[in-house]
Amino acid sequence: MKTTDLPSINATFNLFSTICLILGYYFIKKNPRDEKSHRKCMFLALIFSSIFLLGYLTFHYYHGSTKFPDLGWIKTLYLFILIPHIILAVVMVPMIGMTFFFALRGNFEKHKKIARITFPIWLYVSVTGVIIYLMIYHLFKV
Repeated sequence: MKTTDLPSINATFNLFSTICLILGYYFIKKNPRDEKSHRKCMFLALIFSSIFLLGYLTFHYYHGSTKFPDLGWIKTLYLFILIPHIILAVVMVPMIGMTFFFALRGNFEKHKKIARITFPIWLYVSVTGVIIYLMIYHLFKV
């Protein structure tokens, strides 16, 4: 494996995380007593997101940043997706930690309260991560 393979691998882990987040949400909304399925999915989402983060940091350590081509309004669209993605990616890390902390401690009132904010942010960052990957490496390849 080469470091140039990491963006594809990272996007795959982002996609896996997205799927787990959606399934975890589905299970807890479909049947609030099905905590086991919800817990498994959310734990897998955390694992996949963590693996993604390690791969992302490794890639950027060795490769640096990737410049998006100047394609007029397409670059504007890219930046419109990228900027909130970056900001929310930084914000979500401690939020995910707090959400899991409350769940593991059995404090489900606080868990639910913060999860209502954490979930959409985490889902947005996960989905837009895949979109950004597609824009850089497939749709508008440099």
